[in-house]
Amino acid sequence: MSEQGFDTVTMISRLLLSAAMVAGACAAPAIAQPKQVLTHETLWMMKRVGAPVASPDGKWVVYALSEPSYEKDGAVSDLWIVPADGSAAPRRLTATKAGEGDPAWAPDSRRIAFSAKREGDDVAQIYVLDLAGGEARRVTSIPTGAGKPIWRPDGQAILFESAVYPGAMDAAANKKTAEERKARKYNMRVYEHFPIRYWNDWLDDKRPSLWVQPLAEGAPARDILSATRLAQADGFGGNAQSDGGMTLAPVWSPDGKEIIFTATTERWNAAHARVNFGLYRMNADGGEPVLLTPTPGEYGDMKFTPDGKSLIFKYNSQGEEVYDLARLHRVAWPAGGAATLLTGAFDREVDGYAVTPDSRSLYLTVPDAGMENLYRVPVSGGTPELVIAPKVGGYAGIDIPSDAKSTQIIASYGSSVNPAEIVRIDPAAKRHKNLTNVNTALAATIDWASPDHFWFTTDKGRRIHNMIVTPPAFDPAKKYPLMVLMHGGPASSNIDQIGLRWNYHLLASAGYVVLMTDYTGSTGYGEAFSRAIKLDPLRGPANEINQAVDEAGKRYAFIDTANACIGGASYGGHLANWMEATTTRYKCIVSHAGEVDLLTQWGTSDFNYGREVASGGPPWGDSPVWRDQSPITYGKDWKTPMLLTAGERDFRVPLANTLETWSTLQRMQVPSRLLIFPDAWHWITKPEDSRQFYREVQGWLAHYLKGAPEVKGGPIAAPEAAKAQ
Repeated sequence: MSEQGFDTVTMISRLLLSAAMVAGACAAPAIAQPKQVLTHETLWMMKRVGAPVASPDGKWVVYALSEPSYEKDGAVSDLWIVPADGSAAPRRLTATKAGEGDPAWAPDSRRIAFSAKREGDDVAQIYVLDLAGGEARRVTSIPTGAGKPIWRPDGQAILFESAVYPGAMDAAANKKTAEERKARKYNMRVYEHFPIRYWNDWLDDKRPSLWVQPLAEGAPARDILSATRLAQADGFGGNAQSDGGMTLAPVWSPDGKEIIFTATTERWNAAHARVNFGLYRMNADGGEPVLLTPTPGEYGDMKFTPDGKSLIFKYNSQGEEVYDLARLHRVAWPAGGAATLLTGAFDREVDGYAVTPDSRSLYLTVPDAGMENLYRVPVSGGTPELVIAPKVGGYAGIDIPSDAKSTQIIASYGSSVNPAEIVRIDPAAKRHKNLTNVNTALAATIDWASPDHFWFTTDKGRRIHNMIVTPPAFDPAKKYPLMVLMHGGPASSNIDQIGLRWNYHLLASAGYVVLMTDYTGSTGYGEAFSRAIKLDPLRGPANEINQAVDEAGKRYAFIDTANACIGGASYGGHLANWMEATTTRYKCIVSHAGEVDLLTQWGTSDFNYGREVASGGPPWGDSPVWRDQSPITYGKDWKTPMLLTAGERDFRVPLANTLETWSTLQRMQVPSRLLIFPDAWHWITKPEDSRQFYREVQGWLAHYLKGAPEVKGGPIAAPEAAKAQ
């Protein structure tokens, strides 16, 4: 049901109640409205509240609000603003068909910069909106596009990133190169180094660069980095982004005279070694960047303390382990020198952080056993102190106004039954106040329950965390079929938050209990736990999952472990294929983007060296892992019916893996169904494709767990209710 539908039900209920009162009906408790079962339509059409960005003076919070649609180009994303004290309702700042994003406050808290591809723009540009009134003004005209605006501390210029062509030092040169390439009569890509693809894109030869756009009328933007020896070095690049681009994650120095960023000159080492990054500083007017920290590794998420005396950043060592915990460090500014570890022996990864206005403390959001807790640590360093551990869900996107008179903590808060909203946190009272309620009323109409958590000790002596989710209209006296859902990664975890790829409440909505296990290799349990998957990528985690099923059956009488299916995506798909090869306890399997042969995955994926680290060396070495833990090695044992799904544009787990799995299933005459989504990649992001994916999965589960008719032939037809959407 949509938000509008809920409002209509509420209005009718109130009218009926008023009529009863007028008629002299005696007072009686209101009859509770029955809660609705979650559907794909309800889930997908929920508005999505972006990360909050607090104004420096602490008076306002701006955020992007996305309104999804099943129609092509029907989704919109606009900027909204709300008082930071919650004294008034949010109001819309923009209302265009273009998707506005990357909002950034000017130092005076009176203007907002953002990126958007508006009417007349060939690529995204940066706009500035004055809160005093008027339309947003476009301030860049860069043929290669502009994004991620960052205000200079004096508010007179904006720093941004743009990917540029080799040898092009300004906007005109980039435009000329783009036109020349467009005029080519042939269509061909040329590569001399690895990698050549990333997620769903073939990589081109553009490189990230830093631009400064003065805000004086008519002033041109200037590329301050491309002419440097660093930017022209072979192997120069930034941190890869999900859109195929790279970022240098730049920040201004407190006085606006320098820019600090992270970059690598080892990009072309990716096929045979870890790619290390450095932290650089350069004059904002140009000049050669200087290495700020001599220690190689991976750097990111840089922030200055409001007093300008310290630069805070995340760092991990990029060693020969499958996982390295990113830890917070501080370096003195402007002196530089050795970095100080801020969190000591704290054995959890910091997701986000913000600095208090007095520059004395940091507030951290930290994932732990499916939740995201709030911690505090001195800027000088120490053991983080737990501030709030929410009973459900957790915090993300934390921000603290730098110029406010007191500490105001703004963040997003959500859970698997509470779509993320923007909140103001009171650390002393250990609670928060909603500043937005975009989906609150809608969420209250849905029959869903927060996950139940349990731990058990495996036969190897390792403590494992699990979550179970019950179906709508749950009755503990009944027996329910079980769907075992395995997360990807493996450096990831099951969390108490709403997701779209595998929404466990949507799976449970058809009458299943869903079990999720954070197997060895998951994050949120310490560095050693995440590293322990090395040399045992599939067998060990799968054994833990099977033991979790047994344990759940002992603890919860309503779970029918003899009537169970299992599935997952990405690394969860790898594990699904392993289950196919090693057990017949499940009635069916669902595998999305799963590998079947470690050799195939190594040779076709967009990155490979990390797979060598995990498997004990290159495929031609003496490590037995490559064959021993490839599901196809045991193809003769495959018997369980399997639903296979894949995105044709997936370069992380390329289609070859799914086709190899399919060939093995067909060779062994195992009941199987293959779904290929030509427009999808590692994720199925198009709304109608996602809706059809869930129809197919539910149809597969219904046949094997409930005895529904077998799914045969073409795509499963939409039910009448869905057709009416």
